[in-house]
Amino acid sequence: MSNYTPPFHMTDKITYLIAEISEQVGRITVLQEGTISPHLRRGNRIRTIHSSLAIEHNSLSLEQVTAILEGKRVLGNPNEIKEVQNAYEAYELMLRLNPLSVKDLLKAHKLMMQGLVPENGRFRSRGVGIFAGKTLVHMAPPAEFVPEHIHNLFAWYKASKIHPLVKSAVFHYEFEFIHPFADGNGRMGRMWHSLLLGKWKEMFFWLPIEELIQSRQKEYYDALGIADRKADSSGFVELMMEIIRDSLNEVAVVGRSTDQDSDQVTDQDKNQIDRIISVIGEDTLSAAEIMARLGLSHRPTFRKNYLNPALEQNLIERTIPDKPNSKNQKYRKKS
Repeated sequence: MSNYTPPFHMTDKITYLIAEISEQVGRITVLQEGTISPHLRRGNRIRTIHSSLAIEHNSLSLEQVTAILEGKRVLGNPNEIKEVQNAYEAYELMLRLNPLSVKDLLKAHKLMMQGLVPENGRFRSRGVGIFAGKTLVHMAPPAEFVPEHIHNLFAWYKASKIHPLVKSAVFHYEFEFIHPFADGNGRMGRMWHSLLLGKWKEMFFWLPIEELIQSRQKEYYDALGIADRKADSSGFVELMMEIIRDSLNEVAVVGRSTDQDSDQVTDQDKNQIDRIISVIGEDTLSAAEIMARLGLSHRPTFRKNYLNPALEQNLIERTIPDKPNSKNQKYRKKS
């Protein structure tokens, strides 16, 4: 039996977030009567895959990812298309995976990285460092210790009496620290976090946490780095729990919207579209500039409630229509 204990301490903020999230989970469970519609599940799954891969620099847009998973032909980098197809297969397997099985972890990695790296479904055989540009920010443990570290981590999780919200986030950090695979560690760590949470409360199988991680990507990587330097993952745990809370807030908002009559929802949608048209005016602006004018900071909400509806109604247009995900993308009123 391993005496392995991850470097972590409970904070007042974590204790508060446990209470807040647990209350949200209970409220949403009652609101949705324990079920999530197949349409919403599929939509959230697609958003999850798009966001998790975008964090890893996959340039395909949400629309392209959706088209790929609908079996449509999409022009794009073949490796990026393969990443989408693989991720979908891995997430489809998720309900049948045991989160405490190292064998299932390797099975999921094999699917996730099939045709992308030679060592898919196997722990890495070489040392690996993580760089920011040319600066080494993390040197992972030597390859020969990876199996032992992973087995110890799984054993700790199984034995730990810490709340699942907390220990799943600790697991996420420790997994990224060990960096057990030659490639695919980020997407596997995020997927396994969702799997651990889903075994606690089923709704987490369908919650697109990755979308909010993507919207706070710099904070996410900064928190991993700070945890490395401090040898304490508490700050990373706090961030992940904030992200989970905010994801649940979005679900609650959707639930409240569906309880309203259709005229109210339509009026709200029209008001949001009118606002984005108004703030763009005669200018050509980036998404960040439009968000600033609207006073918004949460990118997924902005895209869902403002940008995408205006695009779908053909009221605004992209300046680079053939590359929807371009970093140089801007928007203007349709003439």
